[in-house]
Amino acid sequence: MEDKKTQLSPWGRAYGVTEFAQLYFPGHTPVIAYKRMWEWIRTSRGLKAKLEAAGWVKFQKLYTPKQVGVLIEHLGEP
Repeated sequence: MEDKKTQLSPWGRAYGVTEFAQLYFPGHTPVIAYKRMWEWIRTSRGLKAKLEAAGWVKFQKLYTPKQVGVLIEHLGEP
């Protein structure tokens, strides 16, 4: 039986909001990637509410591992 630590997802850590946005928009500048991610959060049905339930507040600098999980669950892996 494998140790659970070796099975951890690469998404189980905190990410800077721009760093995470660039995973979804790799060919764009950091500013554009951030703006596009914010558009997704704002317009994706239920995503903003799920993030807020996970402790997210507008303009925070980092997504917690829990918030990253919510984003991945809602948007799919980058």
